[in-house]
Amino acid sequence: MRAILSVFDKSGLVDFARGLVELGAEISSTGGTKRALEEAKVPIGSISALTGFPEILDGRVKTLHPAVHGGILAKRQQPDHLSQLAENNIQLIDLVAVNLYPFVQTVAREGVTWDEALENIDIGGPTMIRAAAKNFPHVLVVVDPADYQPLLDKLRGGGVEWGERKRLAQKAFQHVASYDTAIAAYLRHDEEGFPEEMTIALRRRYDLRYGENPHQKAAFYIEQTGRAEPGGNIGSAVQLGGKELSFNNILDLDAAASIAADFTAPTVAVIKHNNPCGLSSHRDLAEAYRRALAGDPVAAFGGIVAANRPIDLATAKEIARTHYDAIVAPEYEAEALALLQRRDLRILAIGSMVASGLPQAHSLDFRRVKGGLLAQDIDLVGEEELNPRPVTLRQPTAGEMRDLLFAWRAAKFIKSNAIVIAKDEEMLGMGAGQPSRVISVELALKQAGERAPGGVLASDAFFPFADGVELAARGGVRAVIQPGGSVRDEEVIATANRYNMAMVFTSVRHFRH
Repeated sequence: MRAILSVFDKSGLVDFARGLVELGAEISSTGGTKRALEEAKVPIGSISALTGFPEILDGRVKTLHPAVHGGILAKRQQPDHLSQLAENNIQLIDLVAVNLYPFVQTVAREGVTWDEALENIDIGGPTMIRAAAKNFPHVLVVVDPADYQPLLDKLRGGGVEWGERKRLAQKAFQHVASYDTAIAAYLRHDEEGFPEEMTIALRRRYDLRYGENPHQKAAFYIEQTGRAEPGGNIGSAVQLGGKELSFNNILDLDAAASIAADFTAPTVAVIKHNNPCGLSSHRDLAEAYRRALAGDPVAAFGGIVAANRPIDLATAKEIARTHYDAIVAPEYEAEALALLQRRDLRILAIGSMVASGLPQAHSLDFRRVKGGLLAQDIDLVGEEELNPRPVTLRQPTAGEMRDLLFAWRAAKFIKSNAIVIAKDEEMLGMGAGQPSRVISVELALKQAGERAPGGVLASDAFFPFADGVELAARGGVRAVIQPGGSVRDEEVIATANRYNMAMVFTSVRHFRH
């Protein structure tokens, strides 16, 4: 057996190489891999000796040679291939173990230069991997150190069956495809619009007990973006306590973190079934939590809590009074963490949270449909981009405008048709996911109850009829914010004027299906 070992990640390398030598393998290697094996006293030959040609261009060209690729790609059952190898003094290569330069890790560092990024684009490695994977019935290809020991066990047991060879080849092609995808994404990150061709690189972080329902299998994958993220995300969050996360936990944690991160003031969100059932901003985080809980203390039970500020002891004490499935925040004070860890609570630290949403402006939002994906820009509208325009006889007061903007931001994260009633930067009631907008208004008013009078209302899209506004006015709502744009806008405005309500148009819609 002849093998080529050339790896950046040297985990398990020495033991793997020693196992191959014990099986009679002749190993050739390059650069750092060769040095590591020499230091471990593993018999090793150089690629240059195999090719008869030195490494050139600072190591950029070393394995791109017929002596390497001929030995990998030759079909063993084809006499003509074997005779050509003999004529050119090329030996067969039976195993290729390669993993690639750390491109994703490199470009994720703050301040990485173009030269650094380009130097971490591997050329020879992917070429050898693809060649070996193409010829997998005859050549073993290994890209993951986790496969070293199982492969050695099979070789010691008499050989590697076709199915395992195919599995390793599939894994190898996917490894290269993900690598190339990350590079393409990095080179595309400052381009506008949608590319003609696009792939998405995903890496499994862990399996889940099940999906949305127990009969569905599930796993959590994180995107390999090829760029540094400006803020935290659920994929990179650190779990500090509690049971393993479920499929539904991750969905709700992502929604919760996205809502909290969209506010600049200290803010707490309580999420249930991907919708906020409580939301409040306040200079004191513990008070923000109390107000968020007051939005719907019944629905909050078993939900998800998110804060956009570190959790202090006072806030932790308040949170500990109610049962939640999980909590996510940038970080936790030591005493607060100790208190929360005594609860049956999944605790996640997400790092920095960035106002105007967690994703970068050039990220895309994907939605799966049968047969394909829908892609769109992330729904990001910064405070400086929003230009609310009063359209009624009565102008909103400063306090009303503050609450209108709070409610408008909250509505962005509620399933359409979305209605939010708020007061003093606290969500009092919401209606979500209803086919009829007026029913969403009814639900929001019912939830707000006696606190609705004097509040404001936000609608994620225009009112097609005046009935929703009239219902809100009768419930005591004093001001409304909505996109406008209905053919009945004048009728809706007239209704607001009749009840001396203030109404503001944004010209921006926030559907969330």
